[in-house]
Amino acid sequence: MMQPSFFLVGAPKCGTTALCKYLAQHPDVFVSRPKELNYFDTDFKTKKYVHSLPDYLEKFAEGKGKVCGEGSTSYLYSQAAAKNIYQFNPDAKIIIMLRSPVTVMHSFHSQLLFNGSSETVQDFAAAVALETDRKQGNSIPQRCQVPEMLLYREVVSFFEQVKRYFDVFDRDQVKVILFEDFKQETASVYRETLEFIGVSPDFEPSFAKINSNKRARSPLLQSLLKYPPARVLEIGKHLLPMPRSWRRSLLERTKASLKSLNTQKVSRPPIDAELKKRLIMELTPDIRALETLIGRDLSAWHQGTVARQV
Repeated sequence: MMQPSFFLVGAPKCGTTALCKYLAQHPDVFVSRPKELNYFDTDFKTKKYVHSLPDYLEKFAEGKGKVCGEGSTSYLYSQAAAKNIYQFNPDAKIIIMLRSPVTVMHSFHSQLLFNGSSETVQDFAAAVALETDRKQGNSIPQRCQVPEMLLYREVVSFFEQVKRYFDVFDRDQVKVILFEDFKQETASVYRETLEFIGVSPDFEPSFAKINSNKRARSPLLQSLLKYPPARVLEIGKHLLPMPRSWRRSLLERTKASLKSLNTQKVSRPPIDAELKKRLIMELTPDIRALETLIGRDLSAWHQGTVARQV
C-alpha cells in the first residue's frame, strides 16, 4: 500500500484547494478524498475522517504506483502536526502556501461563516475584537468544534508556523509558495511543485478558478445541513427502508444538492481602512521575521499594498 509522500499543510485561504485539484489531474499524482484528512493535527478537535493509521493509509489505496499526498490546512497552525508527519515519514515533502495575513484573516472569517457553525459573528471587526474573550473560552459558538480557529491573529502567525517545519524537516524538503506568485504565475508554480514532489512537470492541467468567496443564502439551512436533527435522521430510516449504505449515500447527495442551491458566490465587503491599518501594524513584526526566514520580500504585506482578492 502506498503512503503519502507530500503534504500540503496550509495556510487556509491561500490556494491549497486549487493546487490540490490541479495536482490531482496529473496522471502520476493521487490526492486523498477528501483532501483534508486532519489526521496529524492531534492537538485540535478538527473533523477526523480517519481514526487509526490503517484507516489513514486506506485513503491512499487507490494511489498505488503513484505519488500520494493530502492537503490539510490545519497542519500549519497545529503545533503537533509537523512532528507527527516527520515521525510518520521523515522523507516527506512539505508544501506551505502563504498570503497577506490580513487578507487571510478576512477571508477565513468569511469561510467560517459560510461553514454554518464555526463562526456566528457576521461583522469581521467584531469577530476580531472578540479574540481576547475567546481565548478565555467565552463567546464561542455552541457548535464550534475547534475554538482555536477563531483566534484569527494566531491563525496567521506564519513565522512561528513555518519555523516549526523548518526546525523538523530539512530546508530542501519544504517548499513555500506565496499566493501572489501562484495567482500570477500559476503554470510556472505548478511545474515547480510537480518537480518538487518528484513527477514529470510536463503535464498541463485545466487551471479552472476554484474556491472563490461564498455566502450561504440561509445560514439556518446551512447549519441544519451540517448538523441535521437526530429526529429527522430517525424518520428517514422509516421513510427510506433500504440498506444503511444506500441511505447514507442518498442523504449525502441530497445534502450536496441543497448546499449548492444555498450557496451564493459574492465578493467580500472591503475591510474597514482603519482596522486594516491597525492589523497590519500589529502583524508587521511577524511578517518581517518571516521575510528573513524564507528569504522573500514581503513588503507589500506590511505596507498594505496587496490587491484585494476574492
